Amino acid sequence: MIDDALVSGAEEAVREAVAEEVMPRWRRLATHEVLEKSGPHDLVTIADRKAEEHLTRTLTALLPGSVVVGEEAVHDDPVRYEALRGPDPVWIIDPVDGTRQFVRGEDGFCTLLALAQHGELLASWTYVPARGDMAIARRRGGALLNGEAVTAGSPAPGAVLEVATSHPDFTTEDQKRALLGLRTDGVAPRPCGSAGLEYLRVARGELDAVAFSWESAWDHAAGLLLVAEAGGASSTIAGDSFTLAGNNALPFTAARDATTARRIVELLQTGS
Repeated sequence: MIDDALVSGAEEAVREAVAEEVMPRWRRLATHEVLEKSGPHDLVTIADRKAEEHLTRTLTALLPGSVVVGEEAVHDDPVRYEALRGPDPVWIIDPVDGTRQFVRGEDGFCTLLALAQHGELLASWTYVPARGDMAIARRRGGALLNGEAVTAGSPAPGAVLEVATSHPDFTTEDQKRALLGLRTDGVAPRPCGSAGLEYLRVARGELDAVAFSWESAWDHAAGLLLVAEAGGASSTIAGDSFTLAGNNALPFTAARDATTARRIVELLQTGS
């Protein structure tokens, strides 16, 4: 199912949707085009909705029989998320990841797309339009950034581990306590920005790990495959693999290598 034509077709669909629906609205949003969903840190704009609608049309035409799990459609109808448990190929879409940054006119936002079936990630696309970056990963096919192979590598021995963590608004009290385990010597935690961009930093070896406490597939699917294909590793706090359909033990981590992932999990367990 995953051939070169499908990969390039999906890339073209992402670039087209962003060019038509997202970038013309960057730094040009009217007040009424920005709404809160669950709170001030959970925003949606007309660009999110229009880009997701555009991608839904083009991607299902590109792969007949496929379905879509998109952030905005699931917000309107949560039952749509159940497609991740079904037999059909699923396009997982975050039309604008980093909506707060997008609304503020900053360049730290991206469009995330992944293709999965039977709970297995097959391919992903991370597009950072304001910076001109496109990262593509294929299961067992490696990771590319702007057409060049990218590898996460490993932290230098004894180096302080830089870790991006969940915003406090998206954590329970138990998860906050677990994340406090990262506040120790040899680790430098900081609040995350766009999840997709943080995963890209891990895949490029610019960030050692992420530790997130929410599990929405559109935020994580593309990045998890990108990190894995760049040589990285991931794990939930329970030591299990992340499950796209949900019910994961949280927080979870994705890191530059397996050793770092184990270290982060140990610290999260200590905090909890």
